[in-house]
Amino acid sequence: MKKTNFLFVLMLIATVGFTQKKTTTSAIIGFDATTEIDALPKAENKTVIAAIDPAKSTIQFEATIKNFDFSNPRIQDHFNQKGWMNSDEFPKATFNGSITNPSAVNFKKDGTYTAKVSGELTIHGQTQKVNTDAVIVVAGTSIKTTSSFSIKLADYGVDGAPVSAGKVSREPKISVSAEFN
Repeated sequence: MKKTNFLFVLMLIATVGFTQKKTTTSAIIGFDATTEIDALPKAENKTVIAAIDPAKSTIQFEATIKNFDFSNPRIQDHFNQKGWMNSDEFPKATFNGSITNPSAVNFKKDGTYTAKVSGELTIHGQTQKVNTDAVIVVAGTSIKTTSSFSIKLADYGVDGAPVSAGKVSREPKISVSAEFN
């Protein structure tokens, strides 16, 4: 009887561990706005705060705009100025969403799952609906998520001179990855 109770308690603890909200402060967002004219508007932010709640099927990200790192410091300066991302006035980008097909992901079983994610992306003070696919890998107590999609800068009120001149893509590719332990 004691052995049965002990096993039950262990199983309960393992189940609770898988269904609790998990967070990280080292998620990564890639920004690729390269064009035929300019291959440099490409950046990465490795200090993104992210959360996933398997029980509620919710996903959240928050990125500090000034933490996007470009290979060319001059482009980074332009990216943060008023004519572009205006990071002093709009210091963060956020995503609040959910997995819309939660039965497709078993957070209690190791495996690779394809999830449909829908939510609201706020950049430059503008909020737009985003729908994308995400790959979720469950391995033990670790959850890894990846996704990529494109946005229209005009939808977020971003239309600086580099965009008009064709040096920055009007529809940059965004990639997101996070590992939750």
